[in-house]
Amino acid sequence: MDKSPDAFRTISEAADELDLPQHVLRFWETRFSTIKPLKRGGGRRYYRPEDVLLLKGIRHLLYDRGFTIKGVQRILKDQGIRYVIGVGEGKPVDSLPAPSEAIDEDDFVSESAALPEVDGIEPDTGAPAPSRGLRLPSFKPAPKAGLTAADRDKLSDVLRELLDCKRLLERAREG
Repeated sequence: MDKSPDAFRTISEAADELDLPQHVLRFWETRFSTIKPLKRGGGRRYYRPEDVLLLKGIRHLLYDRGFTIKGVQRILKDQGIRYVIGVGEGKPVDSLPAPSEAIDEDDFVSESAALPEVDGIEPDTGAPAPSRGLRLPSFKPAPKAGLTAADRDKLSDVLRELLDCKRLLERAREG
């Protein structure tokens, strides 16, 4: 039987409604002071309907709009809880800044910040080697970084050395 829209939700019900794991909701409580579910005996959490709408708004801003946690914290501070709840209710978000209009680029997750699955770089070709699960950051410099070609070459050399060390350690563990 479905609950009334005004009923409180347990963490598992809220997580199911938001299509998120429960640990994500617990983590968000540590990052967003505005998320305050009621806690009963044994630490059980009960989310009010407004809490679920706030979580929906945060989820939309993080996952659909590309904001970072810091960016959502800034929106909560600048725009207020009602604004984020409105986002969670599905109200138009036309007034939200787009990533290209952001005052602070750190408020958005950039595509260059993605961590590709890479095991290493083939020494002769410079092509990525088959993945074995090591996650390394991309060495594509940010436009403002101002790295010279020589700096990039030095970083690539250091990366190759580190990957060679990793291979040696893996062989030592296997043997």
